[in-house]
Amino acid sequence: MELIKNLKEVSLFKNLFLAIFATIILAISAKVKIPLLWSPIPMTMQTFVVLSIGIAFGWKLGLFTVTLYLAEGIAGLPVFAGTPEKGVGIIYFVGPTMGYLLGFLPAVFLTGYLKFSDWTKEGRKSFQFVLLNFVKLLLPLAAIYLLGVFWLSQFVGWEKVVAFGVKPFLLADLFKVGLLSLLMPVVFKLRKF
Repeated sequence: MELIKNLKEVSLFKNLFLAIFATIILAISAKVKIPLLWSPIPMTMQTFVVLSIGIAFGWKLGLFTVTLYLAEGIAGLPVFAGTPEKGVGIIYFVGPTMGYLLGFLPAVFLTGYLKFSDWTKEGRKSFQFVLLNFVKLLLPLAAIYLLGVFWLSQFVGWEKVVAFGVKPFLLADLFKVGLLSLLMPVVFKLRKF
């Protein structure tokens, strides 16, 4: 009985460590700004990291991790893109990007819940499995966009929401989803940690 209790404590500590470490990676990904040729708005790597967390951690630990990240930002830690320059805490959180940030929750849940193919196993090195993973990743990405666009429309109106909230990011996010589909075997190795 004591052994089971000790194993649960170790598992809890390990999961807490992984979640905190992942929130640090997520915060760094929010600060990495990659300029885009087609848009004045730079791309961050947040969606890539959120989807990776879902795949590597599963939906339970993934949801906990992203919730912890959002709580850190709401509490005033400068973990979001644009902080501290554009404010911190709840003031920043309820701004135009809140929908996208909240979209991370269903995205990490869906990514953790869906079954992805480790296309390197059993000799399955085919384009078909990479494409299947790509298509599956579009659903969590769509969740981010749906919540993001809905909330952003309250600030810029429905007539401008696609121009400000979709067009500048869609091509870059599709690239990130494609990259993650190719890197799926690497992300699967993180599961074993």
